[in-house]
This record gives sequence, structure tokens and C-alpha cells, in this order.
Amino acid sequence: MVIELKYSGTNTYLVRGKTGSILFDTGWAGSFSQFCRALGEAGATVQEIRYLIISHFHPDHMGIAQEIAGCGVKIVVADVQRAHIHDADRVFAKEGNCLYQPIVDEDVRVISCGESRMLLKECGIAGEIVHTPGHSEDSISLCLDEGVFFAGDLNPLYELDLHRGTQIGDSWDKLLAKNPVRVYYGHAKAAKLSGERGMPKKESGYDKDIFRLVKKIMKYIDRGYMLDDIERATGADKAFLEDVARMYLTHRNISVQGILDRIEIKGK
Repeated sequence: MVIELKYSGTNTYLVRGKTGSILFDTGWAGSFSQFCRALGEAGATVQEIRYLIISHFHPDHMGIAQEIAGCGVKIVVADVQRAHIHDADRVFAKEGNCLYQPIVDEDVRVISCGESRMLLKECGIAGEIVHTPGHSEDSISLCLDEGVFFAGDLNPLYELDLHRGTQIGDSWDKLLAKNPVRVYYGHAKAAKLSGERGMPKKESGYDKDIFRLVKKIMKYIDRGYMLDDIERATGADKAFLEDVARMYLTHRNISVQGILDRIEIKGK
């Protein structure tokens, strides 16, 4: 069972297994009391958390890690993250945040991604940790075998076309090969996916036919077709066609989902 904890600017998640719970990410330093309150409102406690996994060591994802560790929770760090554990220390020091407690290395358990399946099994959870660099070199994702993934600040899937040939694109290829059905992000709304590679499942009220139509319109625009010709070729509603063309031509590198999101906002 996944419990979304919304108590700061970062989405954090409690994953309950058969024999223990895992916390994925934390909030900014100074949010520990709000974290405890959010747990209580969800019917959970700090004491049930066995391990804390951090998607990457930016201040807004690990700010209260040591306070949580002080409650008996073990911080789990993938070996690819080890050199970055204290990256945020200087950020908090520079801003004079006296509430921040640096991570105590003795409270950390370092494992390889290959060893993560056994660690999760200790909590009765089937899954693994996957190295997914792109947002940062130390970024990892938690991938459960049931298809529930936690991607931290990896760029949302609907932006994938913009990141082909980059670390972000390569990281998404690794995740998509594992057939995710739901992806939880650090700062974005969770995405439901269908069995088709990377295709949102009626997210924001749109289905796959609308996605295909918008892609077709974009291709015709790229080829220099006039709107009247595109209307005849696609059968698209003229007002919708004009909106798509306007969004596509005025927003550089915009994705299909980006166009649909802007049309939805425009219509509200």
C-alpha cells in the first residue's frame, strides 16, 4: 500500500510491506513536525518505518533524513549515491538553516542496486532500486514488481520526446522496460500508464486517439501544410486544430501532453 504524504513542497511516500514500511524521500529541513502530523493523519507512525530511501540528495528531498534516522529508521543509500550524501550540507549552511541536521554516516546502510531486492524483501516488498541519472548523477528510482514506480525528480514521462538521446531519455528507457503502470513523482501529479509504452491512460481527460491526432497535426504543420488542408486530412474540429497549431508554433519543443495541458487550462 502506498500512502502519499503531502506536508511540504516535496511529495514523499510511505510504502507499506508485509513486514515493514519504507519511506521514499523527505521534505525540507524544518518540516519534521509536519511530517509526523502527516503520518498521524494517515494512520501511520515513524516507528513502523524500517528504511528511508532518498531519490537524490538535493535539500528538498533529504532535509529531515537525520531526524527520521534518530527515530530508529535506517537510511539506505545506493552505492552510486554515496559521494553525494553531504551535497546539501553547504546549501543549508549558506542559508543559515539551524534546523538542519547533517546525516550521520554511521546511520547509513550502503548497498548496490543489485542488492536492493533483498533489502526490500526484508519488508515484504517485491521490487528494486534502479539508477536513473538525468536530473542529477545520484538520482535513483524505486520500482516495485507490481508496476508502481517512484521516480523522484526525473523529468515527467510526457516530456520524454524532448530528452531522447540524453541521460533522462536513457533512464526512462530503463524504467519503461520494466512496464510501469503508475509513476509517483517528487513534484508532479502521479501518472497512470496503459500497457502501451509510455502512453498516459486518459490523463487530464484525454485518450490515446486524441494523442495520435495531436501528433498527426504537429507532423502536418512541420511539413508546411495550411490549416484548411490539415482540417480536411484529419477531420479535426477547426477550433481544436487552431489551438493545437497556436500552442505548437509558440512554445519551443513543446510535447503532445504539454499542448493538451495548455488547451485544458485555456478552457477552464
